Amino acid sequence: MPFAQIYLIEGRTEEQKRALIEKVTEAIVEAIGAPKANVRVWLHDVPKENWGIAGVSAKDLGR
Repeated sequence: MPFAQIYLIEGRTEEQKRALIEKVTEAIVEAIGAPKANVRVWLHDVPKENWGIAGVSAKDLGR
């Protein structure tokens, strides 16, 4: 059972997340021939203050 984990800075819409899950699933099915029903995708929405870039939080960077 293929399992993809994707970490994102919070702020994407539900529609964007649905599209991402669909496209990642399709890519896994195409790349390795896994049955679509067996593919799992887990999105991690990370708060901006918990995501660091070059020693500064994404929130402080205005991302």
